[in-house]
Amino acid sequence: MQFTDQHHEIRESARKFIEAEINPHIDAWEKAGIFPAHEVFKKLGAMGFLGINKPTKYGGLGLDYSYQLVFLEALGYCNAGGVPMAIGLQTDMATPALARFGTEELCREFLEPSIKGDFVACLGVSEVGAGSDVASIKTTARKDGGDYVINGGKMWTTSGTQADWMCLLANTSDGPPHRNKSLICLPMKTKGVTVARKLDKMGMHCSDTAQIHFDDVRVPQRYLIGKEGEGFTYQMMQFQEERLYAAASGLISKDRMIDATIAYTRERKAFGQSILDNQVVHFRLAELKTEVEMLRALTYRAADLMLKGEDVTMLASMAKLKSGRLSREITDACLQYYGGMGFMNETLISRQYRDTRLGSIGGGADEIMLSIICKQMGILPGKKAKAG
Repeated sequence: MQFTDQHHEIRESARKFIEAEINPHIDAWEKAGIFPAHEVFKKLGAMGFLGINKPTKYGGLGLDYSYQLVFLEALGYCNAGGVPMAIGLQTDMATPALARFGTEELCREFLEPSIKGDFVACLGVSEVGAGSDVASIKTTARKDGGDYVINGGKMWTTSGTQADWMCLLANTSDGPPHRNKSLICLPMKTKGVTVARKLDKMGMHCSDTAQIHFDDVRVPQRYLIGKEGEGFTYQMMQFQEERLYAAASGLISKDRMIDATIAYTRERKAFGQSILDNQVVHFRLAELKTEVEMLRALTYRAADLMLKGEDVTMLASMAKLKSGRLSREITDACLQYYGGMGFMNETLISRQYRDTRLGSIGGGADEIMLSIICKQMGILPGKKAKAG
């Protein structure tokens, strides 16, 4: 991956924005359990950060994915995981299919204001009983006249309490589970859409997460993204960008955790020497730093091949798997070296320990990533036929 001066300018501009507009408020937002997404996104939109690789006719910058990659990496300068997750959802989870397959009318109505930061988007895929198993979702969207009538619900919806619209995956027919689903733009203020509750999470406290109910919700059929019945395929494409987001956005964060631990253990004394002077500590930190660089190389390679039009399903799944597991490894080791202070909520490593745990669950659990990799390798066992 070759970066130009423009790539470095995007990364540096994003870093400065985060340090000026986000990090000073993180503690208050964490305590409140929510951050002002409309206010933050409007500022991000004004700088072009919400549409880096989106079409210029809808307000995007029209740049290729390599520029989006360096922006996502810069999100690692945030002092909490919740804000980057909401930003990544806006740019790399809820809008890629709309930008690629949506009609011009639909993009004008939903994509353009999302790029400007006027709209906050959320993604409606996971349900109670259908998280990683996307094919098992139960939410339906049945045709009635010129409308879809939507019934069901969604769970673990990031930005769900303050979103303006949802990229909704629903069953639009009774066909096979991989061919009966469609993506639909759903305005969240539509009659019948209810935020059932704001969820209380282990981490990601400044990101609001909701359970949503749909009761005879009517939207016009023109809100369909692309072709009916192709929603599962479109969502699998969005998942690849989501998984690259997960890997890219955690790189600088992982580096920062290691660097902060080096600084702390250099000053912390025990038994007449600094904690860092113990070989078990500095060797372990060297190993972790090496792992981060390996993940960076894998992530860059996946992004580079995606830019060339190649299928990166396996590499993106590998990067996402490794990112989640490495985050757990780094936060656990670093917190241990902080000692008692690492267990205090006032310490950043404690927040990172809680926030990064989601990395092995959200966007497809580790076990799903392994199944995808095995399938790509041709070693996933086939399902046994039912007797009778």
